[in-house]
Amino acid sequence: MKKNLAYPFLVVSLVCLLEACSYKTKETTAQKEEEQTTGKKESEAKEAHSTHTSNWSYEGDTGPEHWGELDSANSACANGSEQSPINIEFSQVKADKKLEGIQIKYEPTTFSLVNNGHTVQANATIESNSIVVEGIEYKLAQFHFHTPSEHQFNGQNYDMELHLVHKDANGKLAVLGVMIQERKENEKLESVWDVLPKEETEKEITVKEPIDLQALLPQDQTTFHYIGSLTTPPCTEEVKWVIFEQPIEMSKTQIQAFQEISPDNNRPVQSLKEREMIRN
Repeated sequence: MKKNLAYPFLVVSLVCLLEACSYKTKETTAQKEEEQTTGKKESEAKEAHSTHTSNWSYEGDTGPEHWGELDSANSACANGSEQSPINIEFSQVKADKKLEGIQIKYEPTTFSLVNNGHTVQANATIESNSIVVEGIEYKLAQFHFHTPSEHQFNGQNYDMELHLVHKDANGKLAVLGVMIQERKENEKLESVWDVLPKEETEKEITVKEPIDLQALLPQDQTTFHYIGSLTTPPCTEEVKWVIFEQPIEMSKTQIQAFQEISPDNNRPVQSLKEREMIRN
C-alpha cells in the first residue's frame, strides 16, 4: 500500500521538477535575449555618441592607412565599399528635384564637452534636436570638429568641418557636415570655445549657455547627399551624409585654438567608386 502511494508522489514530484526546469530555461533564454538586445542598443548608442577612443590615431603606425589592421572590428576601414570622407566634384553631382529636402528641428540646448583624444565632442544632454531625412527621423547624439575639413569641394579642403551625428530608432546614422572657413568670429560657438578641454578628459564639461544649432547652420540650405561611413574607426557604413554647400565662418583665433588641441584630425578622402552624389 505504501508503494502505491509513493509512486504517484514520485510522478508528481518529477512533473513539478520538469516544469520548474522548463520555466527556468525560458527565464534564462528571455534574460539572454534581453541582454543581447540591451547590449546591441548600448553598442549602437555608444557608436553614435563617441568617436571610438581605441588605440588609433591620425599618423604613423596607428594612422588611417593602418586602421583596418588594428582591430578586426575595423575591417570596413580597409575593405569597405562606401567609405567617407569623399571629394565632392561639383561636375559629377546630379540634381534631383524629387529628393525630399531635409527637415531640421533644432532648438537651444545644453551640451557637455569631452576631449576624447581625437577631437572635442559636444554630447547632447537631451534628445530635443532631430532631423528628418527621406521621411525618417534621426535624433542628434553629438557634434564634433575636424581640422582641416575631411570632405573636399573640387579637391580643396576648408579650414575645419563640423559633424552633427544623428541616430534613428533602429540605430542607423545620419550626419550633417558643415564646412568652416576663416573669416569673422562665430559668436554662436563662443560658449563652447570658452571651455574647450585642452587635454584628454574622462569627465564631461557642461557648457554653461544653451547652444542654438539652428542659428549656427548656413542660411543657404543647399546640400549634397550620398551614402558613406563614419570617418573614424570602425568606419561603419550605411551612413546617410548630408553636406551643406555653403560654409559657416570662424575667426583665425578660434580655428587656431582648436588646432592646438586636435591638429590634423582628418581622414584622407576615400574613393567614390560607384556611388552617386545628389544635390538638393
